[in-house]
Amino acid sequence: MRVYLSVDMEGVTGLTDPEEMHAGKRGYERGCELMTADANAAIDGAFAAGADRALVNDAHGSTKNLRIDLLDPRASLIRGPGKAQRMAQGLDGSFQAACLVGYHARAGVRHGVLNHTWMGKEIQNVYLNGEECGETRVVAACAGFHGVPVVLVTGDEAVGEEARELLGDVETVAVKKGIDKFSAELLPPSVAQARIREATVRALSRLSDFTPYTIPAPYTLGVEWNSTAIAAAVALVPGVKSVGSRHTEFTTDDYTEIMALFGIFATIGGQVACGSGPYG
Repeated sequence: MRVYLSVDMEGVTGLTDPEEMHAGKRGYERGCELMTADANAAIDGAFAAGADRALVNDAHGSTKNLRIDLLDPRASLIRGPGKAQRMAQGLDGSFQAACLVGYHARAGVRHGVLNHTWMGKEIQNVYLNGEECGETRVVAACAGFHGVPVVLVTGDEAVGEEARELLGDVETVAVKKGIDKFSAELLPPSVAQARIREATVRALSRLSDFTPYTIPAPYTLGVEWNSTAIAAAVALVPGVKSVGSRHTEFTTDDYTEIMALFGIFATIGGQVACGSGPYG
């Protein structure tokens, strides 16, 4: 059994502060250790359930956060930028299951810890085929495009609710309960990681209960930007069209192009916003 793990950071055990998400900021190094420990809990659960391969993709920000020196040696790691499939890099039809570890609620969810969709400042909302969409749906749809079911989602309570609404009886682990965007009631790491391991074993032990999450083609990615300047810039990408002063859309029959476009959007959006100071 081959198991794929996409590991984000905002939903990792113990983390609530944006500075913990960024290299060079207060708490980041410890955040990387906690992120790796959550990943290891899922990896250990996967092998306990009979996996013979675990591929881990660092899916947060720079994608250089997971500590390879602390990673379970039975797994391999995809690390670093320039990945066409971004949060789903390496995922294909050869895997029997996908696990989303350290995920967070979509933008605008009141009690979602560090809630956002793909970009925190630059994007107001993301839509997939007209429906509001978080990163859980984005990656689950990519897994479904390849015929792979998502069987586990870990993060805060809000992303667990989002995942169950979307995927049905998926295994979820709430490692924290949101109070507001930057505050939460936390489980100690030892408790949270034990629950992640147990949930991974449960999920993979009932693999036949899961079906891939699929949406019908064509796929239309809509993005409501927080800046008219970003919307105008991304609309220069071939195939992307403006449908409002801050809203763009892109339609394709190949879902991998949706994932690749998110990478282009992040590059353009981040540059326009950062280069324009407080008016980005």
